[in-house]
Amino acid sequence: MTKFTPLGERVVVRPSDKDEVTTSSGLILPDTAREKPQEGEVVEVGPGRSTEDGKGRIPMEIKKGDRVIYSKFAGTEYKDDDEEYLILRESDILAKIS
Repeated sequence: MTKFTPLGERVVVRPSDKDEVTTSSGLILPDTAREKPQEGEVVEVGPGRSTEDGKGRIPMEIKKGDRVIYSKFAGTEYKDDDEEYLILRESDILAKIS
């Protein structure tokens, strides 16, 4: 895995793998027909947003290892080897999963 260093208020998330989906009638849906997951694990966190005067940082609420739910169309997808990642802003994260 490449070492990620997100900038500002960005986080890198590894989306959860969804198991094979079978409809009620027994059809197995391929990856291309399924919705992408909206939850995942935070693998890296940026330093936080700069304050308006530029002299400090606003700390991030999210930390590495948190399980989160994020907005459906948020972020930028990135693939490293066989792993898929999503780089998004902290504000695109809707909730932490306990």
